Amino acid sequence: MSQIEVSPTLLQGREQQLATITDTLVNQGYVVVPGFLSLDESRELAEECLRLREQGEFHRAGVGRGEMLEVRPEIRSDEIRWLQRNDCGPLQADYIDLMAAYQQILNRELFLGLVEFECFCAVYPPGSFYQRHIDQFRGVEQRTVTAITYLNEQWQECDGGQLRIFLNEETGETLEVLPEAGTFVTFLSANYWHEVLPAQRDRLSITGWFKTRPIGDVFPLQ
Repeated sequence: MSQIEVSPTLLQGREQQLATITDTLVNQGYVVVPGFLSLDESRELAEECLRLREQGEFHRAGVGRGEMLEVRPEIRSDEIRWLQRNDCGPLQADYIDLMAAYQQILNRELFLGLVEFECFCAVYPPGSFYQRHIDQFRGVEQRTVTAITYLNEQWQECDGGQLRIFLNEETGETLEVLPEAGTFVTFLSANYWHEVLPAQRDRLSITGWFKTRPIGDVFPLQ
């Protein structure tokens, strides 16, 4: 995999913040960072996502993978558009570069062997939700760290759409995160079941995962 050149646009002055986030992830397993992106940055990212949606590039999200992928609106009812650095808006590309910087720090500090970041822009129309789930496919453990950034201005409790993270299965302890513009959430993918509560208005986010190489993947001899 070629080295990604990190853009200074969103990375400027953030390396220490990313290092602090990584330290908290080690100690706590999850991190919630309000104001990770500025309101202007969140607004521009939201506008880029909505332009793609207006162009008809979003589709109903499915559950499962490969041949088992199917649309199950009773489980999740959001719309998504996968983002590639060479096929998205300018600030979305900068965001992917920012996540590349986070990946570098995760690998440096935690020795996770992360080789890829995949992400999509998600829109939850009014009434949509995602039932309780975990960010790993059965028998496939590549997704290691989850990263979510919310893009919703002036979001209120009454708007719903909270991310509910199940922190402790034995005690029933949960954490609910309001999807406010600029809030960043990251957690160890295999450790936390979570769900998206029904939203009362369009709810936007960029959701992604840092992945390891598939088990059994080998490099050819040189």
